[in-house]
Amino acid sequence: MPLFQPFRGLRYRGLTDVTAVAAPPYDVIHGDERDHLAARDPHNAVQLILPIASAHGDGYATAAALLDAWRADATLAPDATPAFYGYRMTFTDPHGARRVTHGIVGALGLPPGGPGTGDILPHERTISKHRSDRLNLLEATRTNLDPIWGLTPAPGFGKLAGEPGPDCQRAVDDAGVEHEAWAITAPDQVEAIAEAVASAPLVLADGHHRFETACAYRSARAEAGAAHPGDDAIMALVVELAEDELWVAPIHRLVHGAPHARLRLAAAFAVEPLGPATPDSVAELEDRMAEAGALGLVDPEGVALLHARPEVVDAELEVEPPEARGTDAAVFETAVLPRLAGARLEFRHDASVLAAAVARGDADAVVLLRPVSVAQIRTASYAGVRMPQKTTFFAPKPRTGLVFRALDD
Repeated sequence: MPLFQPFRGLRYRGLTDVTAVAAPPYDVIHGDERDHLAARDPHNAVQLILPIASAHGDGYATAAALLDAWRADATLAPDATPAFYGYRMTFTDPHGARRVTHGIVGALGLPPGGPGTGDILPHERTISKHRSDRLNLLEATRTNLDPIWGLTPAPGFGKLAGEPGPDCQRAVDDAGVEHEAWAITAPDQVEAIAEAVASAPLVLADGHHRFETACAYRSARAEAGAAHPGDDAIMALVVELAEDELWVAPIHRLVHGAPHARLRLAAAFAVEPLGPATPDSVAELEDRMAEAGALGLVDPEGVALLHARPEVVDAELEVEPPEARGTDAAVFETAVLPRLAGARLEFRHDASVLAAAVARGDADAVVLLRPVSVAQIRTASYAGVRMPQKTTFFAPKPRTGLVFRALDD
């Protein structure tokens, strides 16, 4: 069963409010956001997760040099004793409801056989380019800079974190989400947390690339005769696999290099035009998609629903496992993308921002997808099925910078 252990967290010292030094996960930072984050504070974590070349060498060497420097001047320092870390996110969801996600950060043991083995269950496919980038960064820094996200069916798991202690650090992100993290060292709590995670298989929610990277890195180190105990685990945020603990948002597809998408897709989808593209019509389109069980389209002609033609799409979906066929990501992969020859994709969850990119002429179209449910994720994971890449977007994202895990600590 999954091994979940405390570790000596590497944390910013002398700060209770870490808003200025915290950053979003690397894969949701777009455009000039990196520069804005770096300008907030010279020690912002974005310098580590999205490093750029400097006098120290390439970006990866720069990240390693910064880590060394920040440890040397005590900007960062490891905790004296191993701990789990309670992690709480308080936010308002898109429907206006106040919600709280309760989790615990620890060192999750990597399965001996690597990805797809043991009791850590991935649920979606990965992109090789992202894996190589994270591997280079891990090799240079020997540090888990942001946690992957795992889901446990253990009931009431979040309550095991208790309430924030006096060492709690807080950050508020640009969307107004409050993030809190605190050390958990009480022996009874530590034991209960480890036992809860070990009680059942763990579903990977987010961080598939980093998980596969950690497994590859461990294997490479072992083959080189340089194995270290720290290589056998990865920092992970574990949250209960429950509807009230999770908010799953869709991931949409921004299309470049494939004009006339509406015409190209007409053979597989009945296109229902809904008028010009405006912020209100895009929001209404997302509501209509849920009602109609359809994909959405934003292109220079406006907004439209894409109703799959069953006689075409159902047959093409046969290449997907039954547990994945009900997802919009599978429909896109099998019935949309092949008809957009030459397309280059970007994956984003903010529909209004993507629609604005089309209006400016920066992209040819946006194909909007509906979010998957927690039940669909559970079913696919326990069946050993991987859904298409970028199927799920768990929100809000934990903030990078509240705790790091150095493999050599």
